[in-house]
Amino acid sequence: MSQYQELGVYINGEFRTACSNRVEKEVINPADESVLAYLPCVGQAELDEALHAAHVAFKKWKKTPALERSAILRKAGQLIRERAEDIARHITLDQGKPYAEAYAEVFSSADQAEWHAEECRRIYGRIIPPRNIDVRQMVVREPVGVCVAFTPWNFPFSQAIKKMVAAIGAGCTLILKGPEESPSAIVALAKVFHDAGLPKGVLNIVWGEPAQISSYLISSPLVSKVAFTGSVPVGKQLASLAGQHMKRMSMELGGHSPVIVFDDVDVAEVATMLARFKMRNAGQVCVSPSRFYVHERIQKQFTEVFADVMKNSKIGFGLDKDVTMGPMANARRVMAMEELVADACNNGAKVLTGGARVEAYSKGYYFAPTVVVDLPETSKLLTEEPFGPIAPIVPFSDVDSVIERANALPFGLASYVFTGAIKTAHYVSRELEAGMVNINHFNMGSPEIPFGGIKDSGMGSEGGTETFDSYLSTKYITEI
Repeated sequence: MSQYQELGVYINGEFRTACSNRVEKEVINPADESVLAYLPCVGQAELDEALHAAHVAFKKWKKTPALERSAILRKAGQLIRERAEDIARHITLDQGKPYAEAYAEVFSSADQAEWHAEECRRIYGRIIPPRNIDVRQMVVREPVGVCVAFTPWNFPFSQAIKKMVAAIGAGCTLILKGPEESPSAIVALAKVFHDAGLPKGVLNIVWGEPAQISSYLISSPLVSKVAFTGSVPVGKQLASLAGQHMKRMSMELGGHSPVIVFDDVDVAEVATMLARFKMRNAGQVCVSPSRFYVHERIQKQFTEVFADVMKNSKIGFGLDKDVTMGPMANARRVMAMEELVADACNNGAKVLTGGARVEAYSKGYYFAPTVVVDLPETSKLLTEEPFGPIAPIVPFSDVDSVIERANALPFGLASYVFTGAIKTAHYVSRELEAGMVNINHFNMGSPEIPFGGIKDSGMGSEGGTETFDSYLSTKYITEI
């Protein structure tokens, strides 16, 4: 077994392995349910320290030239690439995903640091032509202040770094509470930025009871901005709290991504590609394809190929060779899968493969890749985000009716369309209600792309030219 990351909090440029309240949480390996380490949780004293440190640091950091902020971000990107193997190994241990997936998550995240290093040098204002020649009018963009961020366990490294580089690049300071289930990535990120020369107080990492920490930090008058990635119910709670205190916010919430497969595609190729994409991180992906609408003329062939790929995948510990899918992150997710399958079967659906825990493992949170057909539209699997390796496949015959079904839910994060017809692609992409529409491939993770949803799937975007918007205030200045 690989040695696990030493855990701790990071406040005002200092790593600590113990906190004032002496409370610790177990970090569990989802592959065998063993205890990897104990995570120190902060009390109010540490939260106050972090707030004070971020507030004091902001006074200097907001005045730091963009070239200096850029240099630190670029150095962070370099260190991420150098340390990617070790960081990925720890992510596999506490989160469960196969090592290859963990490594890709970490190594590609260096792009986030490097891209934001360049973009932060281009936070421009503008001159507005006056109506009076003696008047000067200009607009400047200024960092909003102390920010707080809450990041999820499914992509612990990539989801956290998006918020870190946007806040740091904009000239803000940040307090981040990462996922207690998979904390190693966050600690590794704190070490990366510490070693890259980030001034003390600009980044602070805390752990503990989510509701208590979020309530305390968001209500603090020192905090100006809230960023969250996670479930819709929790996102709405945090948004409500932020709204009470008039804090600006960005929310990347859950989805229930429709996939529309038309009958003019290479069926075997598309079915294989989608099945493999579905098993990524055991389906615990906010943009995972989760409702498969397949044209009735190809549904039988598509389903056979799709189910065969899922059935023949290699399930196991993520550090073992050639593992296709690891365990789910925790016992709660396995129970949720069982409930979704039971509901589908009670409503007349048929399970073609999977549908239960993997019998080969007496320990660990393993759930078999699952394909379900003959579902009614009211089944939970078609109305609630599954967040797991379950694929419901349903037929359609008419383009407008399938678009209506795809748009019927309150989610609007990602969607997917597979067709060989340009006209169909244009029409469906225009009509789908989603923040991101993928035509014939998957491409949403690059830093230059705005990542975000609409409706209940959130507000604001991470990445793209929009990346700094919620971390900057607009100030109008005029003089005569």
